[in-house]
Amino acid sequence: MAKPLAGKVALVTGGSRGIGAAIAKRLAADGADVAVSYAASADKAKAVVDALEGHGVRAAAFQADQAYPGQVEGLVKAVAEGFGRLDILVNSGGVFVTAMVGDPSTDVAGLDRQFAINVGGVAAAVRAAAPFMVEGGRIISIGSVAGSRAPWPGFADYSASKAAVAAYTRGWARDLGPKGITVNVVQPGPIDTDMNPADGAFAEAGKAGTALGRYGKPEEVAAAVAFLASPDAAFITGATLDVDGGFNA
Repeated sequence: MAKPLAGKVALVTGGSRGIGAAIAKRLAADGADVAVSYAASADKAKAVVDALEGHGVRAAAFQADQAYPGQVEGLVKAVAEGFGRLDILVNSGGVFVTAMVGDPSTDVAGLDRQFAINVGGVAAAVRAAAPFMVEGGRIISIGSVAGSRAPWPGFADYSASKAAVAAYTRGWARDLGPKGITVNVVQPGPIDTDMNPADGAFAEAGKAGTALGRYGKPEEVAAAVAFLASPDAAFITGATLDVDGGFNA
């Protein structure tokens, strides 16, 4: 059976763990050569690369801190030049920091870094990738259902960062549409990862907030990304797709 992404090259930022790793593995299973980036987890990134190569595709890991635009630009250039092209960019790298507004103990530097990674890192990657992409290119960012609403107190900064990604997505879809490049955002709800485990502090509230009454799996987010990266999604751009078990219903 022909693989829908055979011959394509994908870059998945934050691909060493969690949702990013699941996305990288799914794209490789669908035939794409895949590069992943990581900030600090070199061993985890190598394990992901080994799994990707098990699908018979080319794979590599690159270190880059998403908070620094220069590193992100260097990452994109290294992937495009090393693999010979760039067809799919998945912005999966991100962090999650909460804080109540007006709390004097707030780690403001941490909130600033969150915005730099969740928004600045995504913008830098898209700006760097766009010149390398041709018709049929795909840009998919991983947002959050918190980008559409702030579900609990303390979420303002995180929600704002993900809302910015959704807004950027709509604008970039207009900018890149004439080149035949689609730009979309996938907004996961509660997903069972090491950053937000199904038995963690937010577990009961997360499950109760969904229509299905459960956490999602990283592979379920990856399936949505794989669809948006495929030829079948050629007429979908500027869209926000919630993969949230009905959290935002």
